[in-house]
Amino acid sequence: MSQRPVRIAGSHTRENTGLLAAAEKRTLVWIATRLPSGIHSDHLSSLGLVAMAAAGVSFAFYPLSSWAVVGVLVALAINWFGDSLDGTVARVRNQQRPRYGFYVDHVIDLAGTTFLLGGLACSGLMSPLPATLALAGFLLVSAETYLATHAAGVFRMSFMGIGPTELRILIAIGAIRAAVNPWVTFGESGAIRLFDLGALIGAVGMFVVFAISAVRNTIALSAADPRPERSHG
Repeated sequence: MSQRPVRIAGSHTRENTGLLAAAEKRTLVWIATRLPSGIHSDHLSSLGLVAMAAAGVSFAFYPLSSWAVVGVLVALAINWFGDSLDGTVARVRNQQRPRYGFYVDHVIDLAGTTFLLGGLACSGLMSPLPATLALAGFLLVSAETYLATHAAGVFRMSFMGIGPTELRILIAIGAIRAAVNPWVTFGESGAIRLFDLGALIGAVGMFVVFAISAVRNTIALSAADPRPERSHG
């Protein structure tokens, strides 16, 4: 029995309220108009995935050398280039493939984030439990976002001013700080790993975002798609 692909809202609206979104969009369009024609979206998507895996591997090498931070920073920069530019190139060249692009782009996001957190969990910079909580929060928010895109036609790329680019910058700053000292001290109360603290804060934030978004979208969709009245025939 064959299965037909699920219809995905190809005409969905992308909403990015990240702090750097406007400047980033102008930069990406500038790059896309100057990119060689032989380089297309699939190349950039693949580059983004490989780069995120490289960031995870670089984090895993932290116990061996603090110079692993260089690999993390370079990998994050390349990931931004590939992951952020693939869709822009398709739009600038009028080569959009809405269903394919939506699916592939977000499968890569899921895999890339798993690679990154896996590398952090192996690095000693982040304990397994905070890494697991951060991954669980990311997967919950991602799943809710994809469902909302399908049902409501709006794809939200950022929350509270933090989008993918802002998050990469925060990770890069954390990577530099961890290369110097991976611990954060709170006076006499003790110390905690910097990335454990970040993962716990991020996990809590993502759980809250998931709950708020789920309730908000449920209410909006209920109003837009009311329950039919019972017929009395």
